[in-house]
Amino acid sequence: MAQKDFYNVLGVSEKATADEIKKQYRRLAKQHHPDSNKGEAKSAERFKEISEAYQVLSDAKKRHQYDEMRRLGAFDGYSPRSSRGGGSGARPGGARSRGPAGGSSGGTFDEFDVGGLGGLGDLFSSMFGGGAGRAQRPSGPEQGQSVDTTLDIPFRTAALGGKVPIELELNEECVTCKGSGAAPGAKIQSCPECGGRGTISFGQGGFAVNRPCPMCLGKGTVPSTKCPTCGGSGEQRSRKKVNISVPPGVDTGSKIRLKGQGGRGLHGGPPGDIMITFQVKNDEHWSREGLDLVVHAPVNIAQATLGSKVSVETLDEKTVSIKIPAGTPGGKRFRVRGQGIAKEGKRGDLIVELSVTVPEKLNEKQAQLMKEFAEAAGLAL
Repeated sequence: MAQKDFYNVLGVSEKATADEIKKQYRRLAKQHHPDSNKGEAKSAERFKEISEAYQVLSDAKKRHQYDEMRRLGAFDGYSPRSSRGGGSGARPGGARSRGPAGGSSGGTFDEFDVGGLGGLGDLFSSMFGGGAGRAQRPSGPEQGQSVDTTLDIPFRTAALGGKVPIELELNEECVTCKGSGAAPGAKIQSCPECGGRGTISFGQGGFAVNRPCPMCLGKGTVPSTKCPTCGGSGEQRSRKKVNISVPPGVDTGSKIRLKGQGGRGLHGGPPGDIMITFQVKNDEHWSREGLDLVVHAPVNIAQATLGSKVSVETLDEKTVSIKIPAGTPGGKRFRVRGQGIAKEGKRGDLIVELSVTVPEKLNEKQAQLMKEFAEAAGLAL
């Protein structure tokens, strides 16, 4: 059972900021994404590890819990020794855990089940390479995998709304064994590794911990012959395409939940959900300030000096004209009411910001006229 240090997985310091963690995750995810490394098992496994680490370190609460487990010595180096039927596991240094019935086996550890620690139980199982990340798995219906992912969307789609396709990787019930993990005709028997408990014990950092058995993945039973499709896990990796309906006016950080669109449930359980966090791409023409749209309109020096009209296109491809008074400086803003982003019954404005362009070169006649203008206006050259 390999230990995992999520900071090492992402290659960041334990003092890294949330932005640093996000930036590093995006770099690694792009490098190892299965779509970019088709058929490469190592890249797929690396992508899974990166996603697992980011899911914990990007969540402030989960990260705090994870840091607490590290502080308690979850990476001090240990030699987990599984216990059949609930026996003890030993840590280097000779300390031993108490047996399941509470009788001491010469040890100084107090045994407890990580399943009783809420989120810490899942974190502890993840850190030490747990099979399904659960304390003893129930044999009844289970909800399918829920997915929390970030979706990059174009600026115009975020402002006006629309549909964006997304492809997700999900763990779903194996279609061959229907979640049992057994090959057709195989018998289900008590797990020889954990004696049917579904958990094993090991000593760690001054206490003993129960965690899901790696042989039966917390079920307490194993098939005489594993399912050839899923290898006995009862689950298989699948890809699912979903069209995401983007509501008008979403911004970076906006979230939506797609109820029942996640992975299929196990043993007849309900499907999971998909939680989408939007990341709006920058646009070369547009930016936003709340519900107001900002667009830059270039004017030449003559237009700015003498006054003129400029036409700009709105986000929904209409054209509006702006009257420019004589002597308008660069950076001046003009507001067009009601032409901004619409959201929940409110609508912002269109803000047109002028930028004055200056010719890079003048011919001889143009230069002479510019000098005469400067002299007439009393401008120093």
